Amino acid sequence: MQAWQTFKTNPINQRRWQQFRANKRGYYSLWLFVVLFVISLFAELIANDKPILVSYQQSWYMPIFSAHPETTFGGDFDTWTDFSDPYIQDQINRQGWMIWPLIPFSYDSINYALTEPAPSAPNQVNWLGTDDQGRDVLARLIYGFRISVLFALVLTLSSSVIGITAGAIQGYYGGWIDLLGQRLIEIWEGLPMLFMLIILASVVQPNFWWLLGLMLLFSWSSLVGVVRAEFLRGRNLEYVKAAKALGVSDKAIMAKHILPNAMIATMTFLPYIFTGALTTLTALDFLGFGLPPGSASLGEMVAQGKANLQAPWLGLTAFFSLSVILVLLVFIGEAARDAFDPRRAQ
Repeated sequence: MQAWQTFKTNPINQRRWQQFRANKRGYYSLWLFVVLFVISLFAELIANDKPILVSYQQSWYMPIFSAHPETTFGGDFDTWTDFSDPYIQDQINRQGWMIWPLIPFSYDSINYALTEPAPSAPNQVNWLGTDDQGRDVLARLIYGFRISVLFALVLTLSSSVIGITAGAIQGYYGGWIDLLGQRLIEIWEGLPMLFMLIILASVVQPNFWWLLGLMLLFSWSSLVGVVRAEFLRGRNLEYVKAAKALGVSDKAIMAKHILPNAMIATMTFLPYIFTGALTTLTALDFLGFGLPPGSASLGEMVAQGKANLQAPWLGLTAFFSLSVILVLLVFIGEAARDAFDPRRAQ
């Protein structure tokens, strides 16, 4: 808490926040993106094929958190309850009530009551229509947005930690460490990342964490050059030499004296690294080498639009959702760049 108070009261940080807010486009984009992300975190409460709350025979149930057999609600079979079954709904409504989410479909729910062949056009039940498997497009959009943003966020933070550490070591120590590190990075960055990911992903069936690890292998080097340059410059400054003369450890000098200055350039790159991680995941999902089949993802929505040109709502939904997300991230990145630009200091 004390560290947070120090951060808030720091005049430099206050000036940066004011410069960020001065960029209205980036400031409102940040709030809009945060609101959308927070809403998606509660996707199970917004889009689900199970009721949020059920009152039956003076007992309370929350099916979205725990499964119950059909016999609990007057059914005949000891299997998990299908709340879309008219018989089960009638049993509950006669002896209680239930509260449904705003969208009565999950990302993998199939609407068997369609009045036209799938993919069906938008209507009062499926607001953005259904895909070619009868799944609600809006529900898949909400779940796909959440998993894509979480994936990009974890990948950005993980790759930043590794990249900053590698760049700091190279720039601070220099010499053979820097020379060898640069040659290895040049070789590693020369590999075609997307092709390598496709090859590795085709060997095994990737899941969220496996795919994250594969992409982390190729994304960590994006910040090495920036951090390395700042440490090469910072290690020759007078106050760093004075700290060395006083016997301060290399670890303390790197963390307390040079890293804060290096983070200024680093922070401006983070929104663009985040954007790159999200678009890479979308590309892999579109090509079929991303998340497991059936998972809600933005790339799978693009593939649905490509495969069903006779259903334009699929392609338009994928196009506009990705466009809005990427535009918001670019605006946020521009505002962050202005906030950390020393030339804009008042």
